Order: sequence, then C-alpha cells, then structure tokens
Amino acid sequence: MTRLHLALVLASLLSALLLVRTQYESRTLFSALHRAQAEARRLEIEDETLQLERRAQATPLRVEKLAREQLQMRNPSPAITQYVDRVASSPSNAASAP
Repeated sequence: MTRLHLALVLASLLSALLLVRTQYESRTLFSALHRAQAEARRLEIEDETLQLERRAQATPLRVEKLAREQLQMRNPSPAITQYVDRVASSPSNAASAP
C-alpha cells in the first residue's frame, strides 16, 4: 500500500510541477502576444502617417513647383519646341543614301 501512496504522491507532485510550468509558459506567451499586438498597432499608425506624408508630397502643385524651382523646367511652347523629321532620321533612309 505504501508503494501505491508513494506513486500517487509522486504523480501529484509531477502534475503540480507541470501545471506551474504550463501556467508560466501561458503567461509568458500572453505577454509576448500583448507586446506584438502593441507593436502592430504602432506600425499601423506609423504606416498611416507615412501614407499621409507621401500623399502630401506628391500633390500636382508641389511637383510642378519643384520642377520649376529645382529642375528649372518650364511649360512647352511653340517657340521652344523642336520638331524632328521622321523621314530624314530613319535608319533605312540613311543606309540607302549614297
């Protein structure tokens, strides 16, 4: 009978240790999940902020202003437009010319 009692006590102790270990792992995983969710929320907010900044930077008015000021571009006009004659510049005509 004492063997049976000893086996039951050992089984109870082993079960209690496994229960404590499982609860610890559960708390650790819950904490990690909470941190990951907080990080995901932070990244979503950062992504939304960056999207707004990108939209603000890409407005047509801002792009045109940068093109004029930094790249010194201007609107095309007939006075500055150069037309290229396609017939004179085609490679097949250049090869057949004497």
